Amino acid sequence: MSDPEALEDVPLPERRQRARGHDAARSAIFGNIAERRLPGAILLHGPQGIGKATFAFEIAAAILAATGDEDAARVEEQVAAMSHPNLFLLRRRPKDGKGYYTVIRVEDVREVRDSLHHTRGRAGQRVAIIDSIDDCNPSAANALLKTLEEPPADTTFLLVSHRPGQLLPTIKSRCHNLALRPIADTDVAAVLMEQGGAIDEAALQRAVALAGGRPRRAFETLALDADSALGALQAWLADPLRHPAGVGLQLADALGADAQSTELSFAREMLDDWMADEARNAAMQPGARMRLASANDLWDKAHALLAEADSINLDMKQTLAAIFNAIRKHVSLTVPVSAEPR
Repeated sequence: MSDPEALEDVPLPERRQRARGHDAARSAIFGNIAERRLPGAILLHGPQGIGKATFAFEIAAAILAATGDEDAARVEEQVAAMSHPNLFLLRRRPKDGKGYYTVIRVEDVREVRDSLHHTRGRAGQRVAIIDSIDDCNPSAANALLKTLEEPPADTTFLLVSHRPGQLLPTIKSRCHNLALRPIADTDVAAVLMEQGGAIDEAALQRAVALAGGRPRRAFETLALDADSALGALQAWLADPLRHPAGVGLQLADALGADAQSTELSFAREMLDDWMADEARNAAMQPGARMRLASANDLWDKAHALLAEADSINLDMKQTLAAIFNAIRKHVSLTVPVSAEPR
C-alpha cells in the first residue's frame, strides 16, 4: 500500500524495518515477544519523523517470525512486500482519481476489522498497524475503539501517533503506551548514509543539525536549497536577543513568501519544537512559574495566529513576524537579570 506521507526517493517504513535508536523501547518490546507476553495493542507515540512507523514494522516482523513457522529473513521479505497474510495495514487510502483522502474513514477501519475476523492465512499471531491513528476521523476512531475493546484472537495492534494528547482517552487506556523520542545525531547521520548515493559532507552536517533527531526532517533538509532561511531561523532561535529586531522581520519575509512551501512547514515544526522545549524546561526549573506561564501564553498565541492565518488565508509573513516578536518578548521578560539583552 502506498504511503500518503512518503518522501521521494526515501524507502517506505515497511521496506526499512530497522529503526535507528529507540534501544530501550526495543529491548522492552522484544523481551515481551520472546516471553510470549504480547499486549493486545501498543501505542507508539512521539514527534513525527523519528522512525515510529519503521519501528512498528520492525516489531511486526519480529512478532510474525517469533509466533509463525517461517524464519526471520523470509518473514522480513514478505513484510517488505506487504505480502504476509497475517499482516494488516491501515493508512489513508488513495482516491479513485488523484491524491489521498484527508482522513482514515470508518469504512477503512471496518474493512480491516472484517479481514481480521477471517480465518488466518498462516500459523502465528496477526499484526495490524495503524499509521497513523491521528488520521482517523471521529467515526473511524470510535470503530477502532470497539475493535480494541473486543479484539480478534491472537492479534496485536500497533498504533502510530504523532499527537497522543488528541486521542480518545479510552483508546489510550486500551494500549500499552510506548513513548519514543528524537534519536541521536549519529543515528540520524547513519539513516541518511544508509540510503546510498553521495551526500556532500557539508550538506550531511547541515541536515543533521536541522533535523533535531528526526530522520524525516533530515531528508527534507537535503531536498531544500543550501541557502534556505532555515539555518538562519535555527541560529535566531538559539538566542533571539543576540540579533537585532529586524532579523525577525527578514526571517518572516523569507519563510512566509510561499504559504504552501516545504520550507515553511519545516519552519513551523521548528517553532513548535522550540516553544515546547521552552515550556518543558520552565516546568523543570524550580521557581520558574513566571517563565512557564509566559511560555504557555506564547504557545497559545502562536497557534491561534497560525490557525487564523490558515483558515482565512492571512498574510503568512505578518503572522510569522508577530510570532517572532512574541518569542523575543517572552525571552526578554524571562531572561535572568544578569543576562542583559543585546
